[in-house]
Amino acid sequence: MLQLIVAGFAIAYLLLVVFVYLRQGSMLFVPSKVIEATPRNIGLAYQELTLRTRDNVDISAWYIPAEDARGFVLFCHGNAGNISHRLDSIQIFHRLGLSVLIFDYRGYGKSLGSPDEEGTYRDAEAAWEYLVGDLGIKPETIVLFGRSLGSAVAAEMANRKQAGLLIMESGFTSVPELGKKLFPYLPVRLLARYQYASIEKVGKIRVPKLFIHSREDEVLPFEQGVRLFDKAAGPKEFLTINGGHNEGFLLSGKAYIDGLETFLSHYLPPL
Repeated sequence: MLQLIVAGFAIAYLLLVVFVYLRQGSMLFVPSKVIEATPRNIGLAYQELTLRTRDNVDISAWYIPAEDARGFVLFCHGNAGNISHRLDSIQIFHRLGLSVLIFDYRGYGKSLGSPDEEGTYRDAEAAWEYLVGDLGIKPETIVLFGRSLGSAVAAEMANRKQAGLLIMESGFTSVPELGKKLFPYLPVRLLARYQYASIEKVGKIRVPKLFIHSREDEVLPFEQGVRLFDKAAGPKEFLTINGGHNEGFLLSGKAYIDGLETFLSHYLPPL
């Protein structure tokens, strides 16, 4: 009888291991194809773009110019939804005098293809090339901004390109470390097909960095944001906000906006 129970647990454990291995892509990437609104809905003029990646995937993007822009945000969004769910952030950056280029990863919104780790990096590179190549933007005026999953994409971009600033909001150390918290009894490091290992990159990034995280983040632990900050090379700053993972930047209101303004004023070079 005991042997049957042990065998049953072993089979159940093996099935869970197989399930996690096969389904981790769908757990990490949660795209929506429906564009629910555009910057026009919040009174902002914008250009709808189609960018071609170096592996020949067409991705969708919006460019929202600010009059007399002090800088340019390359916006790497999180793992769910699409660019139409980031209008609140676009508006905040616009009010701070920043033009914004936001893009959808492959498989998100109107972007073609299917998402994977290297693919998201190539998507961000295509956005970078549009800013620097097509628009002639000076790299030192570009702010790489990433929230949640996008924080890891922005960190990789800061390693590949010489931007002006890096902002990592609601970041995490790596997928395997995060997975270990979600599945503590599984060999997550052996199973992980995705890394997004920002903890291995932030020490090499020399541009000024702002880390933003809420103590109340229920998805990505505050402690992981602190670990990224501790590991990062200077110059660096940390902004603590309040509220949950998806709404913290909104609930924090003035504290969030003032923190961004202080960082930008301190480090963004005059045009």
